Amino acid sequence: MRKVWCLKQVETPLTDGQIKGLLSKFDTNGDGKISRRELRAGLRSLGLRFVTFRAMGAVRYADANGDGVISDQEINELAKYVSKWGISVN
Repeated sequence: MRKVWCLKQVETPLTDGQIKGLLSKFDTNGDGKISRRELRAGLRSLGLRFVTFRAMGAVRYADANGDGVISDQEINELAKYVSKWGISVN
């Protein structure tokens, strides 16, 4: 009988810096702000589910000035919120 070894896939959670870098790539029009639509498309590209709901909640949480978009000053709050979802790399 032959033994077969299975390795468990290890997932490493992203750091805040990695999350901020990832989020900044979602700014597809280059205006320095992440809109709800850009965030939704970016989250979908990561393979997450319920992206409309997640994007809406994330913008509501991180948008300090209420303009409906996430600016460079607000991206730290967005990164904190997104880090709670447990996005990881494997």
